[in-house]
Amino acid sequence: MMEYLKSLDTEIFLALNGCHNSFFDSIMFWFSDKLVWIPMYALIIFLIVRKYKLQGLILVLFIGIVIALCDQTASGLLKNTVQRLRPSHDPALMNLVHLSKAGPGGRYGFASSHAANVFGLATFIYFVLDKEFRLLKYWLFIWAALVAYSRIYNGVHYPGDVLAGGLIGCFWGFLMSKAYFRLKTYLLEKKILY
Repeated sequence: MMEYLKSLDTEIFLALNGCHNSFFDSIMFWFSDKLVWIPMYALIIFLIVRKYKLQGLILVLFIGIVIALCDQTASGLLKNTVQRLRPSHDPALMNLVHLSKAGPGGRYGFASSHAANVFGLATFIYFVLDKEFRLLKYWLFIWAALVAYSRIYNGVHYPGDVLAGGLIGCFWGFLMSKAYFRLKTYLLEKKILY
């Protein structure tokens, strides 16, 4: 069964990675670049703090915790434990992989920390922000899906790596939203928050 899943993962990877052109090459490179999204992160922080004041600062702290948990689970724990070669490092695939100008990435790819981080952020924000932020909530899931897809397009992750990373992100985002609401309730009861 595992061999079949690995084979299917490789087939889907080759199909998706093989659908490239010069126009999307630069777009998908930028979708994978963490620094490009700093203005978006800054805008999200600004909107949260402006709307929620002290609660907003606590939310921003929780966002940092969510991303740290996602990143450490995917990169710190799973990549070093599973040690599944990225397609860009697999000797059987190296000559078939279309890489972006970012290069082949690190040696191991399971699970995608990019996918974990972006889906963790999107999930956490989905559960904790008010309805007035619904456009931001929808955008973040679209953005997360595009970032995750870009990892396959750029040749550094199998679809299974990205799927596992997305699930890790959703898990931590949901769990930390529950932790945030418990802390918020406690702080309201103690009259620390109003």
